[in-house]
Amino acid sequence: MPSNVYKNLIDFGDSLIEQLGNVLNVLMIALVCVVIVVVVGRYFFEIGSVALQELTTYLHATIFMLGISYTLKHDGHVRVDIFYRNFSKRSQALINVIGGLVFILPISIFIGWTSWDYVLASWSIMETSTENNGLPFIYLLKTVMLIMPSLLMIQGFISIIKNVTVLYSSTLKSIE
Repeated sequence: MPSNVYKNLIDFGDSLIEQLGNVLNVLMIALVCVVIVVVVGRYFFEIGSVALQELTTYLHATIFMLGISYTLKHDGHVRVDIFYRNFSKRSQALINVIGGLVFILPISIFIGWTSWDYVLASWSIMETSTENNGLPFIYLLKTVMLIMPSLLMIQGFISIIKNVTVLYSSTLKSIE
């Protein structure tokens, strides 16, 4: 495959994850608003809503699960940075490639594989809340369990390719 195709795929993946981050920003604002409505309703008007309380859970889970790939893209994930920050760019790239191949991709595959039947079972019965006035689409929330590892794999591949490029370019410089 020509390098332009790789670059276009990487740019598309980067753009997809970045746009997802923008959507998650809006969902975060929505989450804050729903929580405020729940709190004000409960403590000032003595009104409760099971659906709104479940919506906070749905929004939180969606933001958390889909935000994982965005966080990886912006290198905001938790890392033991005691030694890493002092390494050369080449050593950091090597660690990132190994981390992607050993951790990110296998964990993404494992999560997708183990979630598949669980999500399909939920879809097969169009699972709804067990609460009378709860939200009727738990199966959609559970679908995020398949979307999350897919997005994480996309971002993992992008990260690996970018870091292999750093390794390759630094190797070429050392040969010259």
